[in-house]
Amino acid sequence: MVSLRPVRRGSPVGLFLLAAWLAAPPPLVDGATGRIAGHVRDATGTALPNARVLVVGTSFGAVSDSSGAYSVGSVPPGTYTVRAQLIGFSPSEVRGVRVVAGQTTTINMTMQSSAVVVAGITVSEAENAVVPRDQVTSKAVVTLDGRRQDPALPAVRIRGQAAAPAAAPWRYRREPWNREQYASIDENPFLSVSANPLSTFSIDVDRASYSNVRRFLTQGQLPPRDAVRIEELVNYFHYEYQGPRDDDPVAIHTEVSPAPWTPAHRLVRIGLQARRVDTRGLPPNNLVFLIDVSGSMTPPNKLPLLKAAFPLLVSALRPQDRVAIVVYAGSAGLVLESTPGDQKGTILEAIGRLEAGGSTAGGAGIKRAYDEAVANFIRGGNNRVILATDGDFNVGASSDAEMVRLIEEKRKTGVFLTVLGFGDGNLQDAKMEQIADHGNGQYAYIDNLLEARKVLVHELGGTLFTLAKDVKIQVEFNPARVHAYRLIGYENRMLAAEDFTDDKKDAGEIGAGHSVTALYEVIPFAAETDVVVRVPDSLRYQRPGPQRAESAGSELLYVKIRYKPRDADRSRELAHAVRDGSTRPPSTDFRFQAAVAEFGLLLRGSEHRGAADMGRVIATARGALGEDPEGYRAEFVRLAHAAQSLGVSRAAGAP
Repeated sequence: MVSLRPVRRGSPVGLFLLAAWLAAPPPLVDGATGRIAGHVRDATGTALPNARVLVVGTSFGAVSDSSGAYSVGSVPPGTYTVRAQLIGFSPSEVRGVRVVAGQTTTINMTMQSSAVVVAGITVSEAENAVVPRDQVTSKAVVTLDGRRQDPALPAVRIRGQAAAPAAAPWRYRREPWNREQYASIDENPFLSVSANPLSTFSIDVDRASYSNVRRFLTQGQLPPRDAVRIEELVNYFHYEYQGPRDDDPVAIHTEVSPAPWTPAHRLVRIGLQARRVDTRGLPPNNLVFLIDVSGSMTPPNKLPLLKAAFPLLVSALRPQDRVAIVVYAGSAGLVLESTPGDQKGTILEAIGRLEAGGSTAGGAGIKRAYDEAVANFIRGGNNRVILATDGDFNVGASSDAEMVRLIEEKRKTGVFLTVLGFGDGNLQDAKMEQIADHGNGQYAYIDNLLEARKVLVHELGGTLFTLAKDVKIQVEFNPARVHAYRLIGYENRMLAAEDFTDDKKDAGEIGAGHSVTALYEVIPFAAETDVVVRVPDSLRYQRPGPQRAESAGSELLYVKIRYKPRDADRSRELAHAVRDGSTRPPSTDFRFQAAVAEFGLLLRGSEHRGAADMGRVIATARGALGEDPEGYRAEFVRLAHAAQSLGVSRAAGAP
């Protein structure tokens, strides 16, 4: 049953002001409100970008820029506590901050490098410190210093013993109450080109795995192995791919370099860039917010976070857009009928009244939301259901197979689907990923308001407007130059070779401005390697060893892309030949992508991690930050430090 309560006076206004600030810079000050501004620095005075600055007890906040500057506008007069938070640093608070209407209050924050407590033994701050045996504690304290030149963990020397690694990796521990579910991932193996010349898969523009992994590391533990989907880690970041120059909606970009964790191998990057569009010129939106208000959504990082996040999207709506709100708990119901996008107060008021309670009839909610989207269908527009949930469906259609069949049936209506995951403890990651994949949509995990801003504001075009659907990639490897290969990630997106030209076979979608990156690890014939390549027992007509292919010249592989325009049923094809250009220095983006992939191999404890090293991950990523205006790459460096402090260091010590 859905519970609605009166909105406190001014509550929708506060949500709207937060949304407006995150979507665009707020006014300097006005006559009724003030501003809090300043800089966030560490103890040495170095600027700290991407720090979260919160006005405690309110929904107001900001993020420091590359110079450490922050600004929180439209704060009502009063006395507040201001808190700064950043991975790798202890929270910093300033109390008694007085805000005066029409004025700016300057508050500079200083943050101290923090320590992370993990299972193991005490790690001294000093390199090779001598610790008496009776002083060794049951927990290890490892300082996270983002500027440390030597990223390796310090050793601990116990009297009478040789130096030892600081701690063994602390794996994810599933508590009895924890009901989180992740699909099992069997990593792609190395395949012989002579027996498997073609590799075919569907693209994946989901990013949920990265923000979910960030949630675990921020909480001081390593994620479950199957929560780490390497392709989603790589695809989380923005890359400087050039958009298409012709009428095609996507452009292909490739690059080749030695694989950092196994230099004798090649790392091949295949990047797709969708056309960037001005969101102001997008077709009208017919959106249905489908919001889970069941009892499992009560915690602060679920429905309360959802209620603070959705106004970010509402703030960007135009008069020609329309929004309806369907909620579900024990049953499904319409809270807000389809409403023009310029009636923001009405939409925000409906969101503000939601409360959690009851069981979860997810199937009924999905049916009701699609019915509402079809009833208000805009021909030529963007018709989409946006599902926000922890994925805990337990009434009606609840099994994965049932939900997939339901979504596959509903996608025939021409309505697309976006799935936003919230919370922890019973996050049904596997189910949400499946229904998004089968609903012609994307899956994102929202762990904080900053991620909500990234998904619902910065990536609005790609999140809401699909440029191409059923996008597939097929790679043919040159048997004269390549002995074996493996696709890194995309395990749940693999297709049969004949699926590539089958227009009835569903595949992934790519939205306006989105990019997709795939990485192959390739073993040249001349490479010395310890990798055992799976081959058939015997082949009567195939010749072993490298085959002559003069017509292919220096080509390593040939890439083909197939896609359907968003309103078409017949696919089109693009193609691109890739030569071995590994003698050229890799680009900044490619170096960063390789670091993220190596990070994923270590977190997964991959059998293909070779000589992967978290220290190299940190050093490489730090040297490939690029412009990084939002600080996402700098945050990745801090996450790699956090994983290192939890015991993930080199290949031999990886979990």
